[in-house]
Amino acid sequence: MTDAPVALWRNREFNLLWISQSLSDAGTAISALAVPLLLLTLTSSPVKAGLVATIGLVVTVLSRLPAGVLADRFDRRRIMLTCDAVRLVAYLILGLAVWHGQPSLALVIAVVMVGAAGNAFFGTAEYSSLRTIVPPAQLPAAIARNEARSYGTFLAGPPLGGLLFGLAHALPFLGDAVTFLASMAGVSLVRRPLQERREAGPAGHVAALAEGFRFVFSNAFLRAVLLVAAPLNLAIHGITFTIIVTLQAHRVPPAIIGAVSTVVAVGGLLGALVAPVLHRLMPLPLLIRGICWVAALLMSASALLTGSVAAAVPVALTVFLGPSTNAALFGHQAAITPDRLQARVVSVIIVVATSVSAAAPLLAGVLITVAGPVPAILTFAALVGGSAVAASTSRGIRTMGPVE
Repeated sequence: MTDAPVALWRNREFNLLWISQSLSDAGTAISALAVPLLLLTLTSSPVKAGLVATIGLVVTVLSRLPAGVLADRFDRRRIMLTCDAVRLVAYLILGLAVWHGQPSLALVIAVVMVGAAGNAFFGTAEYSSLRTIVPPAQLPAAIARNEARSYGTFLAGPPLGGLLFGLAHALPFLGDAVTFLASMAGVSLVRRPLQERREAGPAGHVAALAEGFRFVFSNAFLRAVLLVAAPLNLAIHGITFTIIVTLQAHRVPPAIIGAVSTVVAVGGLLGALVAPVLHRLMPLPLLIRGICWVAALLMSASALLTGSVAAAVPVALTVFLGPSTNAALFGHQAAITPDRLQARVVSVIIVVATSVSAAAPLLAGVLITVAGPVPAILTFAALVGGSAVAASTSRGIRTMGPVE
C-alpha cells in the first residue's frame, strides 16, 4: 500500500516555484504599464510606445523554442536563477537611469528585450519542472493554480505599476528588480531536483528541437491540443479586439472600454479557481468537448451585444471556462510527455498557439472593415466551433484516461 500524495497546498517545492513565478509575473505586469508610460513621457509618441511593446512580444515568441531546448538539456534551476539575475540587473539599471533622469530609448528597448527573453526562458523552465515535483494525478490542479496566478498578476500588476509610476517614475522598475530578487530566493530554496536524470540527447540543439516537433506531431492527443488551443486563443483575442474597436466607434468613454479587459480577466481568474472542482465532477474528455461547444455558443452570443460593454460578458464566461480546458489539456500533456522532452513539447505548443493568436487583431480589423463587427464575431465563433468538432472527433481526446 502506497501513501497518498501530499496535498498540493502542502507541497513545499511546488509552492516555492509557484510563489517565485508569481513574483516574476508581477514584475512583468508592473512593467507592462510602466514602460509605455515612460516612453510616452520621454518621446510623446504612441507609435514608439507601441513599437517597443511589439518588440517585446516578438522577442518572447522567438525565445520560446530555444528556451524549450535549453530547459530540456541543462539544469532548470540554474536557468531560472540566471534569468532572475539578468532581469534584476537590467531593471535596476533602468530604474537608476530613470531616477537620475537619464533614460534613453535604446536603453528601454534593450531592457524590454532582456525582460521578454527572461520571461520566456524562466517560464519554460518552471513549467517543465512541474512533472518532477507534482504527482501526475495532481497536474491539472497544479496548472489551474498557475492559471489563477497569471490572471491575478494581470489584474493587480498594471494598477500597481501605474500607482508606482505616479509616485516616482523610477519606482516601477526598481520594484521589478525587487520582485526578481525575491524570486531568486524562492527558487534557491527548492531542494528537489527539477529534472530527472538525463541520458545523452541529440548531438545539437537543432536536432533536439526537431525531436520535440516530432513528438508533438506524432502524438494524436498533442495534435488535438493544437487543434483546440490555437483557434480558442485566436477567437478570444479577436473578439475582444472587435468589441474594443466597436465601442470606440460608438464613442464609448475610454475608462468604460478599459473595463472590457478587466471583465475578461476576472472571468479567467474565477475560472481558474473552480477548475479543480470541474475536473473532479466530469471526465476530462467530456469536460473538454463540453467547454468547446459552450464556448462557441457564448461567443456567438457576443454578436447580439455589439456596441455595448455587455458584449464582453459572454467572452468573460468563455474565458471562465478556459482554465479548466487548459488544465485538462496541459495536465495530461505533462503526464504523458517524458521529462527529457517536457520543455520542448510545451514550447512547440505555445509557439503554435500564440503565433496564431498574434494575427487576431489584424484579422479582426480586416473583418470589421469588410463585413462589420457582427460577422467578425460570428467568424471567430465559427473557428471555435471547429475546435469543438476537433475535440469531439479526436481519437487522442476520446481515449484520454485518468493519470495515476
